[in-house]
Amino acid sequence: MPVEGGAAEPSPDAVLIRRTLADIAPVADKVTSYFYALVFTGHPEMRGMFPAAMDVQRDRLLKALLTAAEHIDNPQVLTPYLRRLGTGHRKYGTLAGHYPVVGEALLGALARYADAWGPETEAAWVRAYTAISQIMIDAAAEDEVRSPAWWQAEVVSHDLRTSDIAVLTVRPDQPYRFLAGQYASLETPWWPRVWRHYSFASAPRADGLLSFHVKAVPAGWVSNALVRHARPGDVLRLGPPAGSMVVDHTTDNGMLCLGGGTGIAPIKALIEDVAEHGERRPVEVFFGARSDHDLYDKDTLLGLQRSHPWLSVRPVVGDWLAGQLPQAVGEHGPWSSYDAFISGPPAMIRSGVDELKRIGIPGERIRYDAVEELAGVAG
Repeated sequence: MPVEGGAAEPSPDAVLIRRTLADIAPVADKVTSYFYALVFTGHPEMRGMFPAAMDVQRDRLLKALLTAAEHIDNPQVLTPYLRRLGTGHRKYGTLAGHYPVVGEALLGALARYADAWGPETEAAWVRAYTAISQIMIDAAAEDEVRSPAWWQAEVVSHDLRTSDIAVLTVRPDQPYRFLAGQYASLETPWWPRVWRHYSFASAPRADGLLSFHVKAVPAGWVSNALVRHARPGDVLRLGPPAGSMVVDHTTDNGMLCLGGGTGIAPIKALIEDVAEHGERRPVEVFFGARSDHDLYDKDTLLGLQRSHPWLSVRPVVGDWLAGQLPQAVGEHGPWSSYDAFISGPPAMIRSGVDELKRIGIPGERIRYDAVEELAGVAG
């Protein structure tokens, strides 16, 4: 992974681990199936911790572990990622005693499918997994003292903005502390043990209510349930807050915000956060959607613009993959002294980050959360 002055030499363990990852890449599906078979046949009581339909998120745990091992030489990125993973796994019922079971299955699956497996490689993986699991276990134990594994959250309003976008407001059963710009995972009663991430659509409120913008996507079990079935009175489960796309209130840097689709939700929260802190820094918002119909929160944003002279909102209609949103940003500026925030579909985040760097914003001042992608956390 790049470091200042060039690329650091990988450790011997990292070399062996990456060789294993390259070895199993062509048979990743077989490795995944065998890994879960080892977990469930050896410890059938753990089957209940996973969704009934494993195809929904069956490779998520293994993918996270393999990705973490690949970055074993970069503790500055790896440690916060694993701590979030460890605290987040509390909502699945994960206990410290489950980690050795998963570790045995991981080594068993790699040993079966990695051609270059041997004592040295196995020892490297044992060391890596021991370090990875201990960080996660410690983080979960620390979090257990402070917070529940999940919150019950009653739906108090369900506002259908378009045929496939809803704004949900929920009331958690216990105090819920978060920062504007963060996100949380939600589980519905219709699909137990299937969790999906959604950003908070407002800064923390005095009444304790939380709002989320949800777009129903094809084959999206949770999103379709939330948009088409959830109603006031329904009770969801809410995981802990996560994410680092937050305002640095120690500076007065201008803020350049790009939101695509329902990615405008955390941007709206950031605007409210700046307003509540009484700051007058310039905040420039570009809000992109494929059609004017999909600019479902345009009136709210324009209303905020009328209330705050330091805020500028520019709706952009078109295919952001074809460059309309980056092009619109590039036509204004200069932005080199601004902190940038970007939220939306993964492809938009990737292209948007590249464009922001191209127009002169340093990478360390570009904030975004590519959920569940360690590469995104690494920036």
